Amino acid sequence: MSNEPQFLSFKGLKSYSPEDGWGQVNDIVQNHVRSQDRRKTPSPSSPSAPDKVPTLTEMPDQQAQHSQGSAQMFDPLISELFDQLRSPPADELTQTWRTIAAEVNLLTQRMALHRELTDRLEQLNSDIGGLRSTILHHLQEVQHAADQQLSSARLRAEVSALAQSKLSAKLKNSP
Repeated sequence: MSNEPQFLSFKGLKSYSPEDGWGQVNDIVQNHVRSQDRRKTPSPSSPSAPDKVPTLTEMPDQQAQHSQGSAQMFDPLISELFDQLRSPPADELTQTWRTIAAEVNLLTQRMALHRELTDRLEQLNSDIGGLRSTILHHLQEVQHAADQQLSSARLRAEVSALAQSKLSAKLKNSP
């Protein structure tokens, strides 16, 4: 029994007893330990009281032996429940649960991959949007530079045409 986990020693855990109703498991365990300590005097070679703390895996008849006439902590149907928990499940049911567990694991992996790919897609969309914005900005700069070059070329053409007409008029009027 000392190798079994002592589940009933957790604080805050509640237990139902038909005689007492709902109570703190820790209080029940402490009462059980005190009653054990009163029944026997401690000796250096005897096991300590915490080794005798009831666990959830003990059967009701074991509890009755430990408490020696004290009120039972468990409902009589609890032994049937423990028997059902200890009996191995049917092979078909076990295989079905294994299949379900494998599918749940696969679903979890696929959902994680989906989240990762969604995050990557959002990052790519953000990068694409940034590149589009940058390209449009550069195209506007190119258009503005081309417009300035066109204005300069038109101005030069007008100045050249004006200079040609003035020079031509001057040359025609000169002796």
